[in-house]
Amino acid sequence: MFKKILGKTKTETENNTKHSEIIEKISGMTISDMRVYVNNKLNSFEICEDGLNEVMRRLISVDSKKQRFIEMDAMDAKKKKAFDLVLTISKSKKVTIVTAELIQEFITLYKDIIEKFDKDHKQIYASRLKDSISNSIATVATMSELNKKSRILS
Repeated sequence: MFKKILGKTKTETENNTKHSEIIEKISGMTISDMRVYVNNKLNSFEICEDGLNEVMRRLISVDSKKQRFIEMDAMDAKKKKAFDLVLTISKSKKVTIVTAELIQEFITLYKDIIEKFDKDHKQIYASRLKDSISNSIATVATMSELNKKSRILS
């Protein structure tokens, strides 16, 4: 009752500032920087759910000229880094349902590029990315079961 009268609490304000810092930091990152962040090797920022979601949003972003983050004429190394980044995100323990949905959106957005890359380089990214969705959902289910058990034990 008093929260509505007095406004936001201190923890809510801190969470909002952390979220804004993460968004600001990720918006200026390259694919290599995002990969360092996702692998949790960036000392200035700890990996979190919001960060993973922002990385995925950055990968599926479309600008005002209808250009995707990765286009068909992009270098093969950039495409491969992006696909590997998505696979790494899907294996993370910080993955959420929102992240899994963003991975699915990535696959639908870049379906043409994925299929062409697989055909040209004899890779299997299409199936690996589809499997990554089920893996990330399984991770979310496992984490929710652990949270449920810890609440019961508390």
